[in-house]
Amino acid sequence: MTQAAAGRFLAALARANPEPKTELHYTTPFTLLVAVVLSAQATDASVNKVTPGLFAAAPDPAAMAALGEAGVAAHIRTIGLWSAKARNVAALARLLVERHGGQVPGDRASLEALPGVGRKTANVVLNVAFGQPTMAVDTHVFRLANRTGLAPGANVRAVEEALLKRIPAALIGHAHHWLILHGRHVCKARRPECWRCVAAEFCAYPAKTPAPR
Repeated sequence: MTQAAAGRFLAALARANPEPKTELHYTTPFTLLVAVVLSAQATDASVNKVTPGLFAAAPDPAAMAALGEAGVAAHIRTIGLWSAKARNVAALARLLVERHGGQVPGDRASLEALPGVGRKTANVVLNVAFGQPTMAVDTHVFRLANRTGLAPGANVRAVEEALLKRIPAALIGHAHHWLILHGRHVCKARRPECWRCVAAEFCAYPAKTPAPR
């Protein structure tokens, strides 16, 4: 896909969804951070089922730290890797209180120093909570970027860097949401629904799926 086609691809997604939002439910930077940590290897829908009770019990870092690992675990046992996630959420809450005055930091280094927070999670929080022009590459974005030719790369970091170079500055703020949502709901792993893709004409994928009869 050429640079010009990449711009048109993203512009088509923008026209179809001018104000994209994460599908995770949150109300503050802290609840966003926790929800994103919980979403690793779990669906947003499954996380959204457990966070109302968790956030009612512990809406801020101090309350989450007081809840502790066992208390967090009691709320999230239905999602994947719940035990490790409970440990990380309790620990990151304690560190937010101890190191950051109970606030979620707005810089990558501080975020990635928290338990359970990797580059993708930091990118989501920096973008959504702090309005920074970051690109979170999950499995959906990685697949879409390679399949369409938008930004091919052998690993998630390579795709992230390629996307940041190719995405027009005016579109970077919303781009990761457009790509995540498009990959999740249209450009699916097993059978991409090319017949209803608003950007299909700019896509380099050669084996486009025809509409079902």
